[in-house]
Parts: sequence; C-alpha cells; structure tokens
Amino acid sequence: MNSKTNRPIGVFDSGIGGLTVVRSLMERLPFENIVYFGDTARVPYGIKSVDTINRYAAQITDFLIKKDVKLLIVACNTMAAVAHQTIIDCSHVTVAAVAYEKIVEQIPVLEVIDASARLAIQTTKSKSIGVIGTPATINSNAYARAIHLLDKETKVFSQACPLFVPLVEEGWFDHPATKLIAQEYLKSVIAEHIDTLVLGCTHYPLLKPLLQDIMGKDVRLIDSAEAMADIATDLIHKQNISNKDESLPEYIFYVSDLPYRFQTIGERFLGRTFSRVELVSL
Repeated sequence: MNSKTNRPIGVFDSGIGGLTVVRSLMERLPFENIVYFGDTARVPYGIKSVDTINRYAAQITDFLIKKDVKLLIVACNTMAAVAHQTIIDCSHVTVAAVAYEKIVEQIPVLEVIDASARLAIQTTKSKSIGVIGTPATINSNAYARAIHLLDKETKVFSQACPLFVPLVEEGWFDHPATKLIAQEYLKSVIAEHIDTLVLGCTHYPLLKPLLQDIMGKDVRLIDSAEAMADIATDLIHKQNISNKDESLPEYIFYVSDLPYRFQTIGERFLGRTFSRVELVSL
C-alpha cells in the first residue's frame, strides 16, 4: 500500500456527471491524484430500483477500494440518497493482521447531499428552497430531510427531472430541446417563489447557464460539485492526508462503456485532454 498521502481520491458517478466534482477538486486540490469511475453502461440510475442501485454501488465501491484510494467521494446524488449505508459497509479494508486479529481501516466516504443542504441553508434568505434531482433522489426525500435537520422552518419544494441526465450524457447542454424540457420541469418550483435552487444531481451543473437563465438572476443555484469540493478539502486538511508530492498529479478515468464518447464530452467539459480512459467490466 502506498503512503496514504500519495494515494488517490476515488470519485464515482453513474456517468459523466461526476466530472463536475472532479473539476472542482482539480481547482481546489491541484496536487491530488484522482481515480474516477463512470458507470456509462448503466446510466441513468435515477429511474432504477433501490435494490439495483445498492448492488451497483457495492460493485463500484469494491472496485475503487482495490485501487487503494484514501477517500471515496460519492458524486451521484441518487447513490448518496439510497445506497449510502451500502457504500459505508463496503469501504472497510484490512490493512494488517496481528495475532489472528484483523486491523481494519474505514476509508472516509463523502456524499453530496449533506454538503449541498448546508450550503442551501446558508444561502436562502426567504427560507424557501427548491430541489431538483432524479426520481430516485426526489422520492427518497433525502434532501428535504437533510435541510429540515438543519432548519425545520425552511420550506422545501422538490421536482424530479428524469430527462436531464440523458440530455447531459448526450452533450446537449444548451440545446433548444433541453431548454424546453427544463422550462416545463421548473414551472412548479418557480411558482413557489424560491430564492435558492439545489442542483441535486452532479450532472445538472453542466446545465447551469441554461437553468440560471430560466430561474432568473435572483435565484441562487447551489452546485453540489462545488459544495463537495469544499468538504473534501476540509477533510483532507483536517486528517493531514494531502499529497506532499507537488509534482503533476495522475488522473485515471474508468468507464463501463463507450470510453471514446466519455472522453469526447469529458474533455469538452474539463477543458483538458484525458491521458487515460480505460474500459472495465465490473
């Protein structure tokens, strides 16, 4: 096992959406190595059953733990909402065996929902917050629970947007069809006169300019990717596990299908070439 500080951060998502988290991590933690897994063969997750999402989450967690990561970031709101405990249970590794006893290390796991809820509470002035996400995330009520734990007086208005993930995966960030669909989805939250909108899926920041245009300049959009980078930076500094080697970091991307398509859309979004995109089967 490598020195803990040199080990990579593991980030995973159902597809390309988690690259929003990767971009924020690259900006905040420029020397950290990152291993990313995008489950491009099985995206979207938000319309799948809880049992299926838990099974996928366990497989991906196991894959990244074997890559010797020092931190796991669940860059998928759907998995964070319905499979958080499964991911925690799978994130224990045996680091040594002494006198018939295993010494087990629990790799820290961060998920986007709590981070976004905290930022939304800090931002809202009217105590009226909208949340958009996949059907699985919205049906789990995870955001409303997280927000009400912080402030039970805040009103939360949720809206499922099932077509956003496939549109983002298609690279249709500013397509006229995407705008029409977004206008239809956002009607109900606009009617509630919210002042803060949580983008409750890491795919959604890729639509941020379009969503901001529809919501208007008076509504603050909460980007779950930026919120996640903030708490990841805090944890790495508090645990003193930042990479001490200030050479160029290594970024490795794994996908379960169509690596060329992932690379094409991903490079357009990150504004850099990918040196390594590998196809794997879980």
